[in-house]
Amino acid sequence: MRQISLLAVILLMSAPLLAVDQYGYRVLERKPLGRENFVQGLEIVGNHLYLSSGLYGQSRLRRYDFDTGQLLLDRPLNPRLFAEGVTVLGDRVYQLTWRSQLGLIYLRDSLTPHQLFQIPGEGWGLTNDGKQLIYSDGSAQLYFVDPDAMTLTRTLAVTENGSPLPLLNELEWIDGRVWANVWRSNRLVVINPETGAVEASISLQGLLSPEEYQADTDVLNGIALDQRDGSIWVTGKRWPWLYRIERLPRDSDAASPAAESAPPLLARPPGNHPTPIQSNPDSR
Repeated sequence: MRQISLLAVILLMSAPLLAVDQYGYRVLERKPLGRENFVQGLEIVGNHLYLSSGLYGQSRLRRYDFDTGQLLLDRPLNPRLFAEGVTVLGDRVYQLTWRSQLGLIYLRDSLTPHQLFQIPGEGWGLTNDGKQLIYSDGSAQLYFVDPDAMTLTRTLAVTENGSPLPLLNELEWIDGRVWANVWRSNRLVVINPETGAVEASISLQGLLSPEEYQADTDVLNGIALDQRDGSIWVTGKRWPWLYRIERLPRDSDAASPAAESAPPLLARPPGNHPTPIQSNPDSR
């Protein structure tokens, strides 16, 4: 029996890892988005776009008419809070903050602040699977939370080719999978919510053209599924556009047409947010 068990372990350890499917993209459409939005969370529900914009002293929760781009509601946060991910579940809107170990719950109809909740560490990305909240904290972990009791139900370790994948940021639940931005990169990953394995990687290199970069343009961040038609929209921090994209196999001639032209996004120093502004010690 011991020999059989040992053989099973050896076979398991030597089994090939499941390959991560590699994709590029094609832009199908774009919509204007105000550059003042330091996008930390993005979600489309019905004809509304919910957007969480970060930075100390500038953080807010916004609701837009998604079809027209009209700003409908704007709720600023306390200047001591740095807004992060956002998601809508039922008649509530949930919003994380970065280092305050706090989340906010709003009444969906009016975006009136309703309740606070606590998280044990940093808040980064936030989504839901229709039953539970799912959030990231910049590590290689995803956290599942009961929205009624606001208690942790499980933790999921995320791996890519067998190794932990840290810096998971903005999240979106799409077709039974968790899509995530990988911070300080131009790519998205698609995560199996049962195993934690990354099943696909989508390069969005070149999505924002070099001509549209400004001094305060920051990294790719923001994924939203429009459930009305199944379209996927992405953007970045202080980007002027929302992009509707189609993922394409990397060997497709149409995939990532501008892949070689975009400026690097890895020049910023470590940390979840931009270089500190000297006049404001609370900015990160």
